[in-house]
Amino acid sequence: MNNLHTDNRQQALTNWLQVELQHSAFKLTTASADASFRRYFRVHLADKTLIAMDAPPPHENCEPFVRIAKLFGNAGMHVPKVIAQDLQHGFLLLSDLGDVTYLSQLNDDTAPRLYHDANLALIKLQLASKPGVLPNYDEALLTREMQLFPDWYITRHLNITLDEKQQEVLHKTFALLNQNVLAQGQVYVHRDYHSRNLMVCEDNPGVLDFQDAVYGAITYDLVSLLKDAYISWDEEKIIDWLVRYWQIAKKQGLPVSEDFSEFYRDFEYMGAQRHIKVLGIFARLYHRDGKDGYLKDMPLVMEYLRKVCERYIELKPLLRLLDSLENKQAQVGYTF
Repeated sequence: MNNLHTDNRQQALTNWLQVELQHSAFKLTTASADASFRRYFRVHLADKTLIAMDAPPPHENCEPFVRIAKLFGNAGMHVPKVIAQDLQHGFLLLSDLGDVTYLSQLNDDTAPRLYHDANLALIKLQLASKPGVLPNYDEALLTREMQLFPDWYITRHLNITLDEKQQEVLHKTFALLNQNVLAQGQVYVHRDYHSRNLMVCEDNPGVLDFQDAVYGAITYDLVSLLKDAYISWDEEKIIDWLVRYWQIAKKQGLPVSEDFSEFYRDFEYMGAQRHIKVLGIFARLYHRDGKDGYLKDMPLVMEYLRKVCERYIELKPLLRLLDSLENKQAQVGYTF
């Protein structure tokens, strides 16, 4: 978007806010811009702050945000309240959950408490799940996401053309991952439940960026949370936090495997799907949208993907493909 258009948007937003806030004095500062066309401003009033969202049509649609904020809020998740809306022009006025992200606060001391809170919030959301309310995270969507990997990461980013045999490896791997993911218990899925979208606040966590929510595999949000593209933990810590989630989820009657090792495999397979997609998205953000900030996060995502492929014999063909893409010698590892 060019600057002139952006300035026009900001002026229109300011005019709308003046009416909604009954001409109270306020100041706007940039709160954040995300990987889309949406921008967020902090509205500073005499006694409090609010958040204004600018989501320019036709690029963005505020309606899902408003609908899902209500759905998630009713489930007991701490999401922003929609104070005013102008869907036609793409403006929302929201309550402010602050600017302290999980990412800025996570360390060895704080992580157990913060992840415990995030697990409990997730369980509340999952317990409220009903089919037919959100779009299904179905085979077509899962595959479309993974296809970003060959389209953007391999072809555009690495500048490599796959031969037929390599394409077949990807095709078979995608089918294998889909089979596992679609057989998992299905619940409401936030879809970006990670340290940049969780806020440390009184009713912890505050949850943002949920407008792409779907109905899908129960392990998906746990992968976003614990195998986060922006922060990494030792595997024993991840397993510890995952076991704690699984014990509560099982007690509450959520559709998780009776056996933790099966649940962990589901979590790992779901992770492979997500990390294949994320590599494609990060490459697209750079090559199509000119956003290079995500390039530094690619190695961690690739490391997650490689570790899973090393562990499960069915994913070894993908590991060999990754090796050939990176001209790496296959390393000896354990499988189970």
